[in-house]
Amino acid sequence: SITLFLTSIVSSSAFVAVGKSGCSAPLQMSDPNRYDEWGFPKKESDYGEPAPVKKVARKSQALPFAKVVFPLDGSMAGDVGFDPLGFAKTEVDLSTYREAEIKHARLAMLAAAGWPLSELWDKKIASLFGLPGVLDEAGRVPSVLNGGLEKISPFYWGACLILAAAVDFYGVNRASNVKGYVPGDLGFDPFGLYPKDDKGKKWMQAAEIKNGRIAMIAITA
Repeated sequence: SITLFLTSIVSSSAFVAVGKSGCSAPLQMSDPNRYDEWGFPKKESDYGEPAPVKKVARKSQALPFAKVVFPLDGSMAGDVGFDPLGFAKTEVDLSTYREAEIKHARLAMLAAAGWPLSELWDKKIASLFGLPGVLDEAGRVPSVLNGGLEKISPFYWGACLILAAAVDFYGVNRASNVKGYVPGDLGFDPFGLYPKDDKGKKWMQAAEIKNGRIAMIAITA
């Protein structure tokens, strides 16, 4: 009868054939976990497949009147939700910008300390090695603004470029091969000051990036 024919069609839809084309294969039940007790398909998130990540906005610590979303979730040391132009759209973006920030921060800290110390110790160090001093008549260190950069040997600048390239190459290689790599972590800790616990590590990372940000402002100003 027609009723029996329709019933057989509906019931057979619960079975799927598996096997290569042209080869007979036994019928088996389709995945029962994809359907609820009433026979309706479940949502993807209900049967084991990951649901899309929901971006939850939170208030920015740096700009209390603004809101930020993932990846600025505060999990990275020094992340206070300051991204008014929205550069960091993904975790990869955030890691890339942090890598660049920590490099500039370290250079700025070295410069902020080295600038006044070079003016204090230039004559003593130069006389120790039998070299002429490079400070000007006012006792200022050579710089773009002060002038006097022609007094510095080209070999010094070449050595600086080679050293910077070597450190950068080492950092890129370490980032590619170290599992759980943290941006800026070169494994350089000769005095053993880096904490072993996660809380201490995050505190040290935050302290470094905060001091670096101050140094970048100071050396520019």
